[in-house]
Amino acid sequence: MRQVTGLTSTYSSDEFGICSALFELGGLVVMHDASGCNSTYTTHDEPRWYDMDSMVYISAVSEIEAIMGDDDKLIRDVVSAARELKPRFTALIGAPIPYMIGTDLPAVAGIVEEETGIPSIGFPANGMGLYTKGISMALAAVTERFAQGETGRSREPSMNVIGLTPLDFSLNGTAESIWRWAEALGFRRGACMAMGSSLDEISRAGEAHVNLVVSYGGLEAARILERRYGTPWIAGVPFGKAFAERLGQLVLEAAGTGGREMAAYRSVPRAGAAGRDPAPNPARDAARGKESPLLVVGESVYSASFAAAVELELNIPTRVLCPVDTEDVLLREGDRRTPEEDDLIEAFRGAERVAADPLFRQLVPETAEFFDLPHEAFSGRIYDRVNRNMVDVPLDGFIFGGTKAPRGKGPRG
Repeated sequence: MRQVTGLTSTYSSDEFGICSALFELGGLVVMHDASGCNSTYTTHDEPRWYDMDSMVYISAVSEIEAIMGDDDKLIRDVVSAARELKPRFTALIGAPIPYMIGTDLPAVAGIVEEETGIPSIGFPANGMGLYTKGISMALAAVTERFAQGETGRSREPSMNVIGLTPLDFSLNGTAESIWRWAEALGFRRGACMAMGSSLDEISRAGEAHVNLVVSYGGLEAARILERRYGTPWIAGVPFGKAFAERLGQLVLEAAGTGGREMAAYRSVPRAGAAGRDPAPNPARDAARGKESPLLVVGESVYSASFAAAVELELNIPTRVLCPVDTEDVLLREGDRRTPEEDDLIEAFRGAERVAADPLFRQLVPETAEFFDLPHEAFSGRIYDRVNRNMVDVPLDGFIFGGTKAPRGKGPRG
């Protein structure tokens, strides 16, 4: 039966993606649902919860309120909290209960804004969409609302990074490495949506010369900035050495000409292309002899960037299997969308090498090599100790001796 997950976990929901994207921006974030959703988000999906203050709350809708649809109580509670806490904005997030009873959260947000004078946004999430959709909704709304005005380009070349949240990028130094890579290219740091940036920095996002989209969740925000300010965007994560260099070239070209919107990895020659002969490596060369590609499972920009880095650096064929929201512009030729567990089971049939979150291991043939590629939006913080920062570092250690684990081995080895 399709649309049923029976052997693995499920990805984080759209409401949690919204919370993750807004976590650091100083807003009052309210999930309109029963109390369990807040604890699930904070204990499974938000690694910053223990070290950083944030105003993420739950409305704790009761059974009678769900039956009667008492929007007045929600409005009173949010208005009272906003007047006391004085947030930069308020965000009202939908969930299964308000979805089923037809609560109009954008309208509720409009009333809250009228009564408090504080910018308010209502998100029609339903708790059944994926985190990728939630991040996209949140970053697009913040960009649309707060990146306003006739902002001119900064004097020094600058870059925004869009789509960066712990759900795709664990707190393992990856964010810091992306910025070091950008600074080495000569870019001043712009806005980071939405880790390590303030709402004020996002309001000046139009000053940047180029936007680096590091996940599907950042694509719509980048398109808004392109329409509003003409800022070009490039999608990609600087994994490995060779792909980081290639991505850097494309970003510099886009910033210089102001006219390129593309996924960087789509321009990378595929494995086996003529004229590319990496230095001898017995383990790699033996792997290259296999017909089956390395299957990379995960979010499209992250996974396709990693796959392109493997092809460029090691000349090993790859194919991405994307179980979450994406668009064709963010996938390479031959990559597949695999939204259901059954799709993955079919795609894994006969696979010889797979790189994926360890919870997918039980779907993979026992004879296949499995390389751990933990994904916080899928397995939470279980595998944090083996979740590596692969930005601007050689990938040999990952594919040949880094995180390969036999079937059944626990997350902590």
